[in-house]
Amino acid sequence: MVTRKKPGKRRSAKISVVIPVLNESRTVAQVVRFAKKSPLVGEVLIVDDGSIDGTPELATAAGARVITSSMLGKGASMEDALQAARFEILLFLDGDLRGLNRDLFRRMAAPLLNDEADFVKAKFTRTAGRVTILTARPLLRTYFPELAELTQPLGGIVAARRKLLRQLRFENDYGVDIGLLIDALSCRARIFEVDIGSLKHDSKPLDQLGEMATQVARTILERAAEWGRLRVNSLRAARQRDRIHRTELHNSLHMLKQTSRLALLDMDGTLLNGRFVLELATRTNCTDQLLGLLDNSKLDATRRTRKIAALFAGVTEKIIEQTARNIPLMPGAVEMVVGLRKLGYLVGIVTDSYRIPAEIVRRRVFADFVISHSLKFRGERATGKITLAPAMLTPKICREHNLCKLNVLHHLAQEAGVTADRVLAVGDSDNDRCMLAAAGQSVAFNPKSSLVRESAKHVVEGDLRKILRLLGTTIPREPELRQPPYLDEVENN
Repeated sequence: MVTRKKPGKRRSAKISVVIPVLNESRTVAQVVRFAKKSPLVGEVLIVDDGSIDGTPELATAAGARVITSSMLGKGASMEDALQAARFEILLFLDGDLRGLNRDLFRRMAAPLLNDEADFVKAKFTRTAGRVTILTARPLLRTYFPELAELTQPLGGIVAARRKLLRQLRFENDYGVDIGLLIDALSCRARIFEVDIGSLKHDSKPLDQLGEMATQVARTILERAAEWGRLRVNSLRAARQRDRIHRTELHNSLHMLKQTSRLALLDMDGTLLNGRFVLELATRTNCTDQLLGLLDNSKLDATRRTRKIAALFAGVTEKIIEQTARNIPLMPGAVEMVVGLRKLGYLVGIVTDSYRIPAEIVRRRVFADFVISHSLKFRGERATGKITLAPAMLTPKICREHNLCKLNVLHHLAQEAGVTADRVLAVGDSDNDRCMLAAAGQSVAFNPKSSLVRESAKHVVEGDLRKILRLLGTTIPREPELRQPPYLDEVENN
């Protein structure tokens, strides 16, 4: 999203701090005085929307220059500032902010002064608002993935040069900030998000948040229509991007903080009584080509994986889903996964197969997450290309393979702070050997070779429920939590 550039020669410049206000008498003087303390600030410009609580008078007394907006609305006030500001760099602030970091102006202006950015947005330490989480981020991820990584896309603290701002449209409602951001992207501006520490901001009532969400959604959808991104093919491409996004390791990490035990399970031959690519090859008449690749020891894991994916070019998503649904589960697969979760394990499927079938299997056995590769699609058909699971590539812990499940185990265990004796790995083939050898508890289930058998601490045949009985004698139990006495009384009644 962000185009980085080596720092150029620093320009010496003052900035205009612009604060659109409407009845902000409680905080406006404090914000003005705070801004005027910075040596970078050449002026504080208040654009007033007809306040009746003394806001303009308080701002003037604090040292600001006050003008009246040409029309009610934040967007109009911001646009008026383009004509009235005395300096080329404008930094917009909200008038109800508290707890601002004294270094805010330097942090926001530096990327512009150093010619590293054209449009700077602030991010700050605060839980993202409901409109951001439920409206802005999902829509940006769907229609403007270039902006999906921004922490606070709706934040009103923005800095840019007047020349760029004059090319943007200022919506005159809650859509103004997201509209400016998308328009800056359309101008190919270098967009930076700068951490300004923490701040406090007045929260809005729920009915006002509903109106805000409506206006933000309208602005994003209007821009998406202008970009030609509301077509069916664009939405399918967005779904594909989202599928790839979910294969990234960080999307599983948020669950790790809630667990002290981690279980990593292979899919083919372990949870499934069969192998997905073999079943799909049978349905698509390419079994001979697939077997030639599976048995080719001259190919490393990465090349083999890519060549196998190429066999399925043109296969529809529907056929892939049907194949994954029809392969029978191993005996005891559901009971084992549910049992592991009851024992306090976070259960993940780590597979060399693809996201769509792995996600279907995850839901069939009630596992928590999936780490897998992801087939690429054009429309409803696979292109034959693949996005490899980043978690299997890095960190490069495995010295034997360039693509390995050991890398997944190491990173997840490290992130969760889980000790080796609380990591369980279950697998059946040579692709699982490194993971099995590294886990504190490991099970070779119906092992395909003696090497797999020797890599694991235990061997289980036939029924996955045997693993639960095995763990019952090898792991420490968590202390039982007794329910309060009054709950016993309620249940007895």
